[in-house]
Amino acid sequence: MMEKQQLLMRVVINKDDIRKLVLNERPNSIEELKAHMKEKLSLQYDFILQYEDKDFDNALCNLTHITDLPEKATLKIIPLMTLELSAVTSSGTSSDADCSSIDTDILPLTETPLRRQWPEFFDIPNFSVDVEYRLRQADLAFMKDGTRMLLSRDMKHDILEKLAEAMYSFKAYPDDDDYTSVSQSLISKHPSLTEPGPQPGYYGWKNSLKFKMGNYRTKLRRAGCEDVIVNGGKRSKNNPEGESSRKNIKRPKRGEANYLPNLPDRQNEEGLESARLVLVEEMKKKQHNGLLMANLMDQTFSLRRQEIVKKEPAVQDIVERWPALFTEGEVFAEFSRIATKHLESSFFESLDKHTPRIIELLQSKKGAAGLKIQELMANLSSDVTARRSVVLKGLPIVFGDDPNKFYKTCFETTKDEAIDNVTVGVLTILSEDDPEQPVSTAIVLEGGIVMDKIRDLPQAFCLIFGLTYALNLDYPKCVGNTFKFIQSVMLGLGNKALPPKLLTVKNMLFDE
Repeated sequence: MMEKQQLLMRVVINKDDIRKLVLNERPNSIEELKAHMKEKLSLQYDFILQYEDKDFDNALCNLTHITDLPEKATLKIIPLMTLELSAVTSSGTSSDADCSSIDTDILPLTETPLRRQWPEFFDIPNFSVDVEYRLRQADLAFMKDGTRMLLSRDMKHDILEKLAEAMYSFKAYPDDDDYTSVSQSLISKHPSLTEPGPQPGYYGWKNSLKFKMGNYRTKLRRAGCEDVIVNGGKRSKNNPEGESSRKNIKRPKRGEANYLPNLPDRQNEEGLESARLVLVEEMKKKQHNGLLMANLMDQTFSLRRQEIVKKEPAVQDIVERWPALFTEGEVFAEFSRIATKHLESSFFESLDKHTPRIIELLQSKKGAAGLKIQELMANLSSDVTARRSVVLKGLPIVFGDDPNKFYKTCFETTKDEAIDNVTVGVLTILSEDDPEQPVSTAIVLEGGIVMDKIRDLPQAFCLIFGLTYALNLDYPKCVGNTFKFIQSVMLGLGNKALPPKLLTVKNMLFDE
């Protein structure tokens, strides 16, 4: 009777994960081999296999026939992101039997775990079975005769820990209103936890949550969560040489739900860098594969954010490394990843909704501001683009900003000179033959054009707003109040507290 042939393999999953695998019986096909590997190595994605071929000094070759596999083999797993990505990264090989030049991992397409925006009404999570049972009994007693629950230390710890975990799923750094929202929701769902006294009954919970959230972030920092690690190592009793605790703090300030996400599970910087290089090559083509680009931009989001937030590179460096980020579709997609809101539709829907009231406000202005607005009103017509442009140029005047530093116009022949005088803004380029008809609208950041051939000024404004999020830039000082108003009032993102000038306009817009 023929003895079964054993197969001994050294399997390279990635540079940090190399395992030994023994099969008591040699598979009859590559698909059977892959099925065994998926089961024994707990692989949840599809892949191709490469083996060290002795005929080519142990260079890696694609495994296309099971008979090519020696009894004692070194195999490398190459996860598949998409069929298109595999084709792009195969270095143009036309035969399955050719040796592949791939020497880096191409990772499977998995979603980056992203946060949602803070909910309007915070849903208190379910606690452990033991805690839920005791709370239910206590709530019944409270409704019967008003008896408040006497919490044990362990039970309070369990409640606060669960709440901190739920809050972190939305924000690493909740603000005061968020703590109030959670505390109110807690005593609303479990009235037996209401605190005695004349106060609303949740202040103690609110303060306890703040301390618990700080402790929870410390645990997450030790576990390797990027959005809290980035603010670690500050000066303290145990770290007297660290930088000031108030210096260079990196945390969401404008409603960014996904400010600094971790790399997706089973992925590393090396593999994501491979995907980035594919993106760069794709952008060099005259016709881009839109689906492939969208998948790769989704895949590399966490890598891109860590570069931009932690290293704070110059805009031109980002243009070179991430050229796809400076296309209209990807500006809006990136904003959606960061703020979980569709910028283009939300921006124009809100702008058009408030345009009639804003125009009324502009027309009511007197004095120096009124004179500037009168010049704008000469361009007012029934055309949607014209009305949007008047509003976007008029709001900075109302807020005391300086739109002349942000909106620039030039002829084609003087474009270079005009760019030299713009740090950040929207540049409208006119033709000498027909000055009434713009040739192009461009976006200037850090003294250079990063996007042009934009259809009109309102679209360019929307895009530059999205780029401030995508590139983690401060708002332009010359129109800072205008950007803050659009963020907080028109898009409903971030802290709702507004300075008096902006609050007055907000009240006017929403006053029925």
